[in-house]
Amino acid sequence: MPPTVAEGARFQFASDQSLLVSFGAKITRPAHELVLKLLRLLESEHVPGIRNLHPAYCSLLVKFDPLRLRHADLQAMLEQYLSRLEKVALPKPRLVEIPVCYGGEYGPDLLEVSALHKLAPKQVIELHSSATYLVYFLGFVPGFAYLGELPDGLITPRLPTPRRKVPAGSVAIAGNQTGVYPVVTPGGWRLLGRTPLAMFRPDRHGLSLLTIGDQVRFVPISAQQFAALERA
Repeated sequence: MPPTVAEGARFQFASDQSLLVSFGAKITRPAHELVLKLLRLLESEHVPGIRNLHPAYCSLLVKFDPLRLRHADLQAMLEQYLSRLEKVALPKPRLVEIPVCYGGEYGPDLLEVSALHKLAPKQVIELHSSATYLVYFLGFVPGFAYLGELPDGLITPRLPTPRRKVPAGSVAIAGNQTGVYPVVTPGGWRLLGRTPLAMFRPDRHGLSLLTIGDQVRFVPISAQQFAALERA
């Protein structure tokens, strides 16, 4: 018989008050779907003593109160949750379109990325905007969504030296990932463009424009359209 989800999961003591549940070591959509199902199940049926849940590409870090739970006890509970994952139905993912003005002052690394891959800038833009990306998780800074995967022809290493200041809204790539910087911050990803949309707003319900499980498409716009959307 094929292994069950519970048998395929791996547990690791991450600290004296956290347990890591992993579904393999590779970034794959099936593995992340298991992460998302476990996350949804634990959010809907809370385990007393669990403090926080931190999803990643193919794992879920579970932080707990060590005065109420032990690693072994929590693992036994989570194994029961894992045995039910196949019955968890995920909602249809939300599709979010993000307008992007590529190149120039908005995407200072576009020409270098084009040269690295021996492509015209237009081809890089077409490749980047042709894919539908999955929001694997949020991290780094509030509102920063890790999106994957890039088309094979765009897989690009990070900058050798990170920038000290990346403008908010910058659309960037690194390795097999892409994402949007929600606030001004240092960063080592390569900047292809910028969006006028606010990715993180403290006054907005949900705070972040994107959430785990969303699907994202980037839509090229002109500098004139960027200015108009920025004023809106």
